[in-house]
Amino acid sequence: MSRIGKLPIPVPSGVDVAIDGQTVTVKGPKGTLAHTVSAPITVVQDEGQLEVRRPDDERRSKELHGLSRTLVSNMIVGVTQGYERKLEIVGVGYRVVPKGPTQLELSLGYSHPITFDAPEGVTFAVETATKFSVSGINKQQVGEVAANIRKLRKPEPYKGKGIRYAGEQVRRKVGKAGK
Repeated sequence: MSRIGKLPIPVPSGVDVAIDGQTVTVKGPKGTLAHTVSAPITVVQDEGQLEVRRPDDERRSKELHGLSRTLVSNMIVGVTQGYERKLEIVGVGYRVVPKGPTQLELSLGYSHPITFDAPEGVTFAVETATKFSVSGINKQQVGEVAANIRKLRKPEPYKGKGIRYAGEQVRRKVGKAGK
């Protein structure tokens, strides 16, 4: 039995869960999310908690059991607390300037500044010229936007310049040896 899949998902007060066939819709104080659970898996609601069940011990059912439970749990966390990914910029002259809650202008050592627009449901918060965060209610979307921003200038191994996640350790290399 899947250790993660068999755990019940507690539904906090203020969160409404609607199950319509395979579609699970979660509505909370921060917004609404919906997810269609894959075919053999079913979601049942009883006494303030959700339970994800699988019909048999087939390989495909086992694979989807824990995944489906985690995705539904992430939706509940998203509509109550939300998700945030912090990033930092390292490099001389590298900086970020907010152009509203859904737009950033990044100076990353290229000949031009880069404007990055957030998709719907994602917002940016700039703390300093080199530290900012990506936040939203959908965990997958927040992670993808943060990865796309990081991809604009990945941290390089010689000087460590670029965009990195907060707390990320960049593996450094030694430059060429002079005589």
